[in-house]
Amino acid sequence: MKQRLLFLLPVLALLSFSIYSSNTIDYPDYFPNPYYNFGNNVLDTTKIELGRILFYDPILSKDSSISCASCHSPYNAFAHTDHDLSHGIRDQIGTRNAPALFNLAWQKEFMWDGAINHLDVQALAPISHPKEMGEEISSVVRKLNDSKEYRRLFYLAYRDSMVTGEHLLKALSQFQLTLISAQSKYDEVKQGRSSFSNQEKNGYQLFQKHCNSCHREPLFSSYEFSNNGLPVDTNLLDFGKWQVSKQSQDSLLFKIPSLRNLSYSLPYMHDGRFRRLTEVINHYTNGITKHPTLAKELQSPIVLNSNEKNDLIAFLLTLNDKKFVFEPKHQFPKNKIP
Repeated sequence: MKQRLLFLLPVLALLSFSIYSSNTIDYPDYFPNPYYNFGNNVLDTTKIELGRILFYDPILSKDSSISCASCHSPYNAFAHTDHDLSHGIRDQIGTRNAPALFNLAWQKEFMWDGAINHLDVQALAPISHPKEMGEEISSVVRKLNDSKEYRRLFYLAYRDSMVTGEHLLKALSQFQLTLISAQSKYDEVKQGRSSFSNQEKNGYQLFQKHCNSCHREPLFSSYEFSNNGLPVDTNLLDFGKWQVSKQSQDSLLFKIPSLRNLSYSLPYMHDGRFRRLTEVINHYTNGITKHPTLAKELQSPIVLNSNEKNDLIAFLLTLNDKKFVFEPKHQFPKNKIP
């Protein structure tokens, strides 16, 4: 692992909540350089912890019933396994599956349709969505300013007790930027600390042949947008990136998710229609729907026998990162504000 992205070290004696013990963020040498510009939001332990508190606080929603963590649980690689589609205030159901949150510093666009182009403003989307948090950022800022404890915490983080929308959003980014998944068996193999079984090795070869062009290692996604041949859900009528751009070439294009942590982050696809990896693989072998924008990689059939399917799944399971999922520094803060 190589150390990068130095934190600013605050005056630790002022803190009344737990902080990160390390003053760096580590990621493997074989990872590409992050896309996120840390110069505009320099990581700081106090801001990270403030972001974690905010991430778990339902005060961000209209009726204080839904937090970011309600749809992005740490034990599910910050995804939502209880619902195929996002679950919001007043028990409303959204239109898309809540994606897993990790390795966000390497992503240029966010949301399944790429509607958000910067992590520092991404939280505005779920906060303002009427079927998710249903709130206005101005109202959230007002509620935080009404809290003596939050004003204290914002002072510790920003040397200014006046809560602003910019500081709120950047604090959320800081916490999310620490959600780095890079400790799976695959990573141990890459670092020479483990080795694949024969079945996993066969699956890796199949992955490189059939999957790597879109789910590019080591992040296991290009984080680009693609039509993967799913038939349109006749109830949702979701056409992906087209709904943002209104360009015909973007019809049915959705963001390519990472294949890391699949055992924790089900259900799969933008609408959560599949709950098992076998269903996903069967879609790619015999469920592709032809469409003018279908990815060129899927124009020809992917042929796998039952043994090869099992081998591929065996490799995909090496991408599970148990240490990431159960990392205490990612979980609900013990000194949560009441």
